[in-house]
Amino acid sequence: MARRQEELVFLPLGGVGEIGMNLGLYGYGPEHHRTWIAVDFGIGFPGEEAPGADVIFPDISYLEEERINLAGILITHAHEDHYGALIELWPRLRVPVFATAFTAGLLNAKAASEPGAEVIPVTIVAPGGRFKAGPFEIEYINVAHSIPEANALAIRTPLGLVLHSGDWKLDDTPVVGLPTDEARLREIGEEGVLALVSDSTNAYREGRSPSEQEVAHEIADVVASAKGRVAFTTFSSNVGRIRSITLAAARAGREVVVVGRSLRRMIDVASELGILAGLPPFLDEEAFQHLPRNKVLALLTGSQGEGRAALARIAADDHRQVSFDKGDLVVFSSRAIPGNEVPINRIVNALVKRGIRVMTDRDRLVHVSGHPRREEMRHFYGWLKPEIAVPVHGEAMHLEAHAELAEELGVKTVLRIENGTMIRLAPEAPGVVDEIAAGRLYRDGRLIGTMEGMGIAARRRLAFAGHVSVSVVMDAKGAMLGDPAVALVGLPDEDMAGESLAESVLDAALGAIESIPRRRRQADTVREAVRRAVRAEVAAIWGKKPNCTVFLTVV
Repeated sequence: MARRQEELVFLPLGGVGEIGMNLGLYGYGPEHHRTWIAVDFGIGFPGEEAPGADVIFPDISYLEEERINLAGILITHAHEDHYGALIELWPRLRVPVFATAFTAGLLNAKAASEPGAEVIPVTIVAPGGRFKAGPFEIEYINVAHSIPEANALAIRTPLGLVLHSGDWKLDDTPVVGLPTDEARLREIGEEGVLALVSDSTNAYREGRSPSEQEVAHEIADVVASAKGRVAFTTFSSNVGRIRSITLAAARAGREVVVVGRSLRRMIDVASELGILAGLPPFLDEEAFQHLPRNKVLALLTGSQGEGRAALARIAADDHRQVSFDKGDLVVFSSRAIPGNEVPINRIVNALVKRGIRVMTDRDRLVHVSGHPRREEMRHFYGWLKPEIAVPVHGEAMHLEAHAELAEELGVKTVLRIENGTMIRLAPEAPGVVDEIAAGRLYRDGRLIGTMEGMGIAARRRLAFAGHVSVSVVMDAKGAMLGDPAVALVGLPDEDMAGESLAESVLDAALGAIESIPRRRRQADTVREAVRRAVRAEVAAIWGKKPNCTVFLTVV
């Protein structure tokens, strides 16, 4: 019997062709007996394509089928798009989770704040830690990013070493944590890197990302020159930015008031681990109204326009404890995640209309990305010298810019893939070996399901063309017992001549029923005839075909 060939494969279920929902699988072994590890378990945030949905997850159906072969979930860092799906989806898998102390602390705090959430046991990985998960040997390597304890992963197998970058940048002067470990990455490059699976977010931007220390200096100047109240909104996870803002406030004689649960949770965890040591105390939002205008700095959630976050409620002048007046300053120390531009602009406009000044990174260097630009990527490739490049973490334009750069740098094989594309990295020529369904799950309220299963697709149709309900009552011989009842939701009241659209719908329903001989008025026949007639009538008047439900009762 021929020996089954061992293979090393990579399969992204999220995070390729999109920003967010990062979930990559590495498999080792024969085709039908692979052992897997999952790298990251992130969420995304829905836009107008998913009305009513709160959060998007990668569909983990494939992982559930392979659960017995899943050796563990490895989290690179504690951004929501890399670990945020664990609380909801880990109970479906119940496999070991590996993460740093900071990530584990945030995960526990998040679980404690969500009723009914299960506490997930996490194996803590120390900086530079190495351990085994099935046939994989994993090494965590420090990289600079916009959150503490971000890591790249060196994944060693009998068929070669893969460097999974996670989110990273080159920053010689980070406010929190250490610079990217260039020395260790160079050593790994000398060891030999089969494949680099790496961040593409800023691959189309030339140059090098500014340092967090430069942002800290600019923030200090902004706060020192402010006259009235000052507020900063930033990503809750950007602990370095929180530190810079707090130090700037202290130098200007201002107290920092924290407004928003996710910020408070982040600050508590970072403080417990000593990451925010040496700072003055953070005040709760109740203190805001008791402080003079020139002695307060508010730290707010809501930088991405979230409707229920602190900033949105303050912009609408609908917050119980915090309010701003004309001449106060709100600083967006953040950048819009693609898809969030509309709600952010809505908040900015609401603030400006009230005479509140708004500052963004278009005005001053109050934000910098945690992802590498092209010059940084050239250094990374130079250190690691991979045989294969696999661009991930980005939309199509980011992935293509990354792929083109890798080709310019002389990488032998550059693989352009999508979510669900399984690629072989070794031992034979790298390339696509399978396609796996890589869908999405949506959390809507307390439930999780597919777009169709959660009714989200139907909501989109309702938003476009409304809904018509028609209720028909007949006797057993097919005679109507009164006129049908109609109800229109989300449709115009009148046609162009000023006639009632509801009357037109009623006439269409009556005509459809009367066109069917009584002896042939079966329930299904009548329902379908009325539905077709109503939609056609509304389309003729309005130009759109509404959703239509026909209720038929036989008595």
